[in-house]
Amino acid sequence: MVTSKIFNKTLIGMLHVQALPGTPKNYLSMPEIIDFSCREAEIFVNNGIYTLIIENMHDIPYLNSKVGPEITSAMAIIAYELKKRFSLTLGIQILAGANKEALATALCSGADFIRAEGFVFSHVADEGMMNSCAGELLRYRKAMGAEHVKIITDIKKKHSAHAITADVDIRETAKAAQFFAADGVIITGASTGLSADLEELKSVKKSVDIPVLIGSGINEKNLISYLEYADGLIIGSYFKENGYWANELSLSRIKKIVAGYKDYSLGITSTT
Repeated sequence: MVTSKIFNKTLIGMLHVQALPGTPKNYLSMPEIIDFSCREAEIFVNNGIYTLIIENMHDIPYLNSKVGPEITSAMAIIAYELKKRFSLTLGIQILAGANKEALATALCSGADFIRAEGFVFSHVADEGMMNSCAGELLRYRKAMGAEHVKIITDIKKKHSAHAITADVDIRETAKAAQFFAADGVIITGASTGLSADLEELKSVKKSVDIPVLIGSGINEKNLISYLEYADGLIIGSYFKENGYWANELSLSRIKKIVAGYKDYSLGITSTT
């Protein structure tokens, strides 16, 4: 399985791209945004994190499932520059739920995978109603000849209400994502920075045969617990100063996680 090569107890850093042209909080030019992203990528790579996801996190407030061509173009340029300058595995996420745009960005930039929202089942996000997209997205991937670009998807996504699917538990949601040919699923806490439920991770891991990743709330205290069961750990907020997503990267926090990860890999867990 190709995805198992990408997601094999993998540490994944979230690179929050600065606000892009046309969005309310944009203040940097594209060359400045590219340079900022490359500086952060260099910090990650120099400290032993070789898989990243770029995300337009600063583009608040987000549009629902569709962004303008300026966003897709900007993300593709940034991703291309990162792949050209660094030896890394790269994912794309374009908020909110702009999964076709993320796929196009990945194909044109040479990125390896995308993080999708709303792949199976509907939910109410803070951007509004978000419906499932698996059928359309995989047909688009096929039509573009982009089947080498893998799709990992959030299930029971954070920042969302799931009352309309309350009778479908997270295991059945994961099974549906696998049935609809997702290359991996992501479990998160209720919002950015909040920890995912370890018991849910264990349950989902037993229920599917595709990679299961944790997408929020990872820190040096719970790192080993998640590594025991997850195929990948996506870390964003914890890697920032004071653990706040919009702050600068914290070198000391990155080093703590990488050290704990190395200890785990060597079978040394008592220090974490």
